[in-house]
Amino acid sequence: MKVALFVHCFFPAHFYGTETYTLELARNLRDLGHEPVVVTAVFPGEPVQDALVHAYRHEDIEVVSVDKNRIPDTRVKDTYLQPLMAPVLGEVLDRVAPDIVHVTHLINHTAVLLDVVAQRRLPVVATFTDFFGFCYNNRLEAVDGSLCAGPANPAVNCLSCHLMAAAQSRSLTRRDRILATPAGARLGAALMAVEQRLPGRRRSAHAGLVQDLFQRPGILRSLYANYDAAIAPTAFLREAYERNGVGSGMTTIRFGVDIDRRPKPPRPPDAPLTLGFIGQLAPHKGPDILIEAARRALAGVPHRVVIHGSEQQAPDYSARLREASEGAPVEFRGTFSPDKMRVVLDEMDFLVIPSRWYENSPLVLLNALASHTPVIVSDVLGMTEFVISGENGFVFARGSVDALAECLSGLAAAGARRHGMELTTHYDLSTQRMTEETIRVYERAISKAGRVSELSATASGA
Repeated sequence: MKVALFVHCFFPAHFYGTETYTLELARNLRDLGHEPVVVTAVFPGEPVQDALVHAYRHEDIEVVSVDKNRIPDTRVKDTYLQPLMAPVLGEVLDRVAPDIVHVTHLINHTAVLLDVVAQRRLPVVATFTDFFGFCYNNRLEAVDGSLCAGPANPAVNCLSCHLMAAAQSRSLTRRDRILATPAGARLGAALMAVEQRLPGRRRSAHAGLVQDLFQRPGILRSLYANYDAAIAPTAFLREAYERNGVGSGMTTIRFGVDIDRRPKPPRPPDAPLTLGFIGQLAPHKGPDILIEAARRALAGVPHRVVIHGSEQQAPDYSARLREASEGAPVEFRGTFSPDKMRVVLDEMDFLVIPSRWYENSPLVLLNALASHTPVIVSDVLGMTEFVISGENGFVFARGSVDALAECLSGLAAAGARRHGMELTTHYDLSTQRMTEETIRVYERAISKAGRVSELSATASGA
């Protein structure tokens, strides 16, 4: 079976969660006797390819890449439905000639892909890895940092997110400085929404922007109906999509991880408490919360905070982290290759994921559990469904330095007893098992689309 895996970006230039999930699917499909082809893209502003459509191989997997520098976004609507991509995607599909299409992210391709696939009557499956299908900023985060339930009707809250993000990227004028605040963004969005209803104002300078954002939920809901099946890696993500009228009847398949699952090497009882962070050094990931909580709670307690992440993605924020760490036992280690994950986790007593936003089954969390490394996570549902407090980790109130500091104080008081949780920490799902479950979804989608399944006996019988 030939499977076209559509993802917004891919290795070797991009290597985070969705890209890794896509690569692992491709590897396992290949090893199970199928023929995966990854279809990806180059973001505008990245190095230009030699041609609009460029082919290369990664780990002996065929990759087809579309250069979005040549088809840039010209308006907000292009970020979720870009008609100029349709003929390009059509040519790619005709060239690849897949038996089934599996979308792991639509950014860059946009939802026009679903229309192109429908025209060719190809079975199509999605894995929802974030909230793109109904949330403008993909994070379900409102302008004031609170967690959001989804777009209002109309999507005035989505317009607020756009206005604040755009103003913060400029902050050149007095108007920008107002819109760069939560209150200013909400007021601006409300005024623009009212303006669109006034006679003669539907062609105002802001009309296109407002319409693009207000139409987004309905357009995506309509096009997502083309999916023959959909996969969610957590119950929370599945419920969030269903609450917003997208993707009914989804299958929950958790992400698999491949890591050395042997027992964690014992650490001396008198070793300093070692807390680790792995991920983007960005405000929504919350490493500042960890640094400040450790400073408050662990003064005088032998400890280390080990930070793994690139300081180049958000240099200003990274500089503030370093400033906040002065005089404290905080080590900035940069990034590491995926094959070093077990080594990195082995030196930690706890991996801390202090995210402010709705994480959705981050792979670093699953790798930690699989390597018997307990975790401390903020109380967002995309993580807490994996954590049993006191058995494989702890949970603290999202965004609260005080709550995390209280948790860390408890660990310091526990002393040597804190080192016993690795015995009750585990995660058993491998990427091959995940892929076998995904193939069964392919079978159902192909059957629904009226196609004959040619799956191998090994895959279908797993």
